[in-house]
Amino acid sequence: MESIFRTDTGKIRTLNEDSGGLFYNNDNLLAIVADGMGGHQAGEIASSMAVSYLKEQWQKAEIELNPAKTEEWLVENVQNTNKKLLEFAKTNPDCRGMGTTVVSVICTPNYVTLAHIGDSRVYLLNENGFSLLTEDHSLVNELVKNGQISKEEAEHHPRKHVLLRALGTEEQVEIDIRSISWEPNDVILLCSDGLTNKVDEKEIQKIISSDSSIPSKAEELISLANQAGGDDNITLILIKHGFSNKKKVNEYD
Repeated sequence: MESIFRTDTGKIRTLNEDSGGLFYNNDNLLAIVADGMGGHQAGEIASSMAVSYLKEQWQKAEIELNPAKTEEWLVENVQNTNKKLLEFAKTNPDCRGMGTTVVSVICTPNYVTLAHIGDSRVYLLNENGFSLLTEDHSLVNELVKNGQISKEEAEHHPRKHVLLRALGTEEQVEIDIRSISWEPNDVILLCSDGLTNKVDEKEIQKIISSDSSIPSKAEELISLANQAGGDDNITLILIKHGFSNKKKVNEYD
């Protein structure tokens, strides 16, 4: 697998509250993007804690590699991460109300399992086209689903950033979980809304489908988001399924 992680503070904010990384367990890859929220530095703490805990658990995990077991592992560990964040916030007053989105995928040679909470996203590019694998857990997405506003109106809605689900904000958290097959040359994109709020899906597809290298694609996407205003942190991971067993590791907390 060929993979890369990139994060950028953007052009407006002084603090990057996004976290993420790429972490191997043998030849299997855990990829995470988390977009934190909360006053002071609480968002940065929430997203960093989520990534660090999942990384730690993954690198010592011994699981049977099949979709059911992988889904079970992800759900259990995302739920445990939720508990860790709640416990931390209770004992650190400055961090009360903190939370984070999370999209996490485990990539094996034959399948990808993903867990999702919030409005960070996962996309798949394959021979059938470019598709969104997650559904935003946001107020405006619910309004669109219920027919109360259009997709176009959602783009500029004043409550666009209101989330209905986030990690670390409630005792019980509902996690979207699914597994899909993938083939050589398929590409997975994980990203925070700092990218998708500024670069439309057609442009993202065009860049990911190009002949440029994986690092070049990542840099171009971040550059476009900044050119469009860069008023949020921008974080993304690209993973390309390949025939080679050679692995590339980029770790960021």
